[in-house]
Parts: sequence; structure tokens; C-alpha cells
Amino acid sequence: MLTIRYFLRRLGGAVPTLFLIVTASFFLMRLAPGGPFDREQALPADVAANLNASYGLDQPLVAQYARYLVALAHGDFGPSFRYRDFSVTDLIAQGMPVSLSLGATALALALCCGVLLGCLSALYRHSFVDYATLALTVAAIAIPSFVLLPFLGLVFGIHLHWLPVAGWQGGDLRHLVLPVAVLSLPPLAYIARMTRASLLEVLKKPYLRTAFAKGLPAHTVILRHALRPALLPVAGYLAPAVASIMTGSLVVETIAGLPGIGRYLVQGALNRDYTLVLGMVIVYSTILIAMGLLVDLLYLWLDPRIRLEA
Repeated sequence: MLTIRYFLRRLGGAVPTLFLIVTASFFLMRLAPGGPFDREQALPADVAANLNASYGLDQPLVAQYARYLVALAHGDFGPSFRYRDFSVTDLIAQGMPVSLSLGATALALALCCGVLLGCLSALYRHSFVDYATLALTVAAIAIPSFVLLPFLGLVFGIHLHWLPVAGWQGGDLRHLVLPVAVLSLPPLAYIARMTRASLLEVLKKPYLRTAFAKGLPAHTVILRHALRPALLPVAGYLAPAVASIMTGSLVVETIAGLPGIGRYLVQGALNRDYTLVLGMVIVYSTILIAMGLLVDLLYLWLDPRIRLEA
């Protein structure tokens, strides 16, 4: 019952947070120079006036904001100013499966490999495994995705001909390997470092020393008694990890030519496609808010001593 009340309270707090994000994004987009119908060659005045009138851009800014909120309350993200044959909802529906497949796979890979490398690094401290893991994490954090992805494409795509450099092809596994690897490396590195540091700290606890002294197998002590409390910092990093993957996907999807919502967000920002950018911001914000709620519930499962009412 306590968990349900906590969940509902956090869910209620997410609504005003999302409202503030929508409001700030709406007015910031309008403050940016340029407009959705600006071209290198200026449109005739009557054509520009007709376009602004058809999309309601000739109305006062407050009236445009109110109309957008009403449409948003009905689940309508509005029409795209540049993709004339599609609404923003259509573009989200097209790009969301691609971005979700890419992001979920990258997050799962980062969690599994990061926790495993962190545990091995902690258990074999000051060994080759430990030093190799630390070197890998430093390199993964230092090299940006817009450098790493073309380099891997050059090596594995152009020279070795093992993997395709770009494209989607209906979600073929070979087209996912390079983008997923590049997206997962930075969060994998942070998770590995957090797991190593946390596990080393947990292994110093008296109850674990007692477990080892009683002759329990090492794998039993690690899996049953040490791993769950050691994963608390990792659970706290899940929301920033999702944010890192989503921001990284903006670059990766653009370079790899993937038809995800990240590429639409970049193109919408460059084209001043107000409704498209707002729709993508709402989707990203909703995912991050939901992830934050999931992390709080995960804390309770990892450590039942945490009091939600505190």
C-alpha cells in the first residue's frame, strides 16, 4: 500500500514537471531566430502570409500556446511544418520503434557488460583484468560518438566488409551492431566504474567477512549478499544513462542514417519545425520522467530498508 501511494504521488508530480517542460520549450523555440518557412530565397509576402495563417502562426503567441495545449490534451501533437504529408504523431509512430530498439538494446548491453566488468575488476583488484577494465572505461568516456562511429564504420564496414556502415533495413541485426556498440560504451564505462567502487566498499562490511569466515562459497556471497547493495549506485545512474543514450542517439541516428526520432529532432531543430521539436521533447521528457520513477521503485527492491515516507 505504501508503494502504491508513493507511486501515485510521484506520478502526480510528473504532470506539472512535464507542463513546465512543454511551456519552456514552446516559448524558447519561438525566441530562436528564423521560422519554419524561411528559405534561402525569401517567399513572396502573400505566400508567407497565407502559410502563417494556415498554421495559425499569425495569431498572438499566447493564443498559439493555448491552442497547442488544447490539442495536446486531446493527444494531437499538431502537423509538421516541413513534412507536409505527415503529422507529428505519424513521425513519432514511425521513428519510435527504431529508437526504442536501439536505446533498449544499448541500455541492456551497458548494464550486463558494465556490471560484469565492474564485478571482475573488483574481485581481481590490481590484476590485468582490473587495469584493462579501467583503460577501457577511460577510452569509452573520452572518445565521442561522432568520432567512434565513423572510425568503426571505416574499419568493420569499409576495410573488413563485416558490417554495414549505415541504414536500417527493417531492423536487421547487422545494421544494429555498430550503433548499439557506440551508444552503449559511455554508460557501460560509468556502470563498470560504479560497480567496481561500490562492490569494493560492500566487501568490507562485517557481515560479508562473517559469511566468508563461515566457509560460504565466494559466488554465493557475491550473488546473494553483496551484489544487491552494490548495485544501488548503478540504479541511481539508470536515469542519467537513459539520458546519455537518448542524447547520443541524436548523433548516432543522424550519422548512421537510422529513421529514429533522434534524427527527426535534429532535422526539426534545424528547420525550425516547431511542432515536431515539441513533440520529440515531450516524448523524451516522458521517457526520462518514467525512468526516474522506475529507479525510485528499483531502490526499494534493492534495499527494503529505504523508507519511502522519509
